[in-house]
Amino acid sequence: MEKVRLSKLMSARGICSRREADVYIEQGSVYVDGQPVRELGTKIYPWQEIVLDRAAQIRQNQQVTILLNKPVGYVSGQPEPGYKSAIILVNNDSHFHQDRSSLRFVPQHLKNIAPAGRLDIDSQGLLVFTQDGRIAKQLIGECSQIEKEYLVRVSGNLTREGLALLNHGLQLDGQALKPARVSRLNQDQLRFILQEGKKRQIRRMCELVGLNVTGLKRVRIGQIRLADLPEGKWRYLGKNESF
Repeated sequence: MEKVRLSKLMSARGICSRREADVYIEQGSVYVDGQPVRELGTKIYPWQEIVLDRAAQIRQNQQVTILLNKPVGYVSGQPEPGYKSAIILVNNDSHFHQDRSSLRFVPQHLKNIAPAGRLDIDSQGLLVFTQDGRIAKQLIGECSQIEKEYLVRVSGNLTREGLALLNHGLQLDGQALKPARVSRLNQDQLRFILQEGKKRQIRRMCELVGLNVTGLKRVRIGQIRLADLPEGKWRYLGKNESF
């Protein structure tokens, strides 16, 4: 059996992200079969035990995940010319007053935080920011199977054949899309449930069947729903919540 990089194994086991693993290794916080490992690039056997020390576990538990109801007009990641990043909406004034978390906002909660998935500038709804590499991998990792649910307003004529293609049979960028669950809510609104998130996927899917998207709102990621979180407001992911 071949040895594997320690950081890769830590990520595969859901202990942390590879980037975080390298930090913990350099800090001497990673133990393999009870022995500390401090050298980056160390390889071990897949069956060996990996444990983070208590201090690193505490730091992990202090990492926050933030749920934002992103309005139209903000980009998910880095600012673009003429547009602002949605992260600027995360501040003390915009904290949802009905947040049930015991956490109180401090600037440290924005350190090393990043969006776990994208939401187009023309779209609104649930956007996740996290400091926790485990959650980021769960939501956007290559093997992620987390569902994302969208309410989509469209114009144009959707045929029965077109609806069938939206559910399964379309390609983007030369690759077949995973099966989706698409249903008609009324004459001009559809519900999409996807397990992937290619760039502008829903808009491009609709174009392929002769529809134009006039509004798009993400209302659920996994088990987490947008619910009554107002537009432009945010809250913490609770200790007892998971995707």
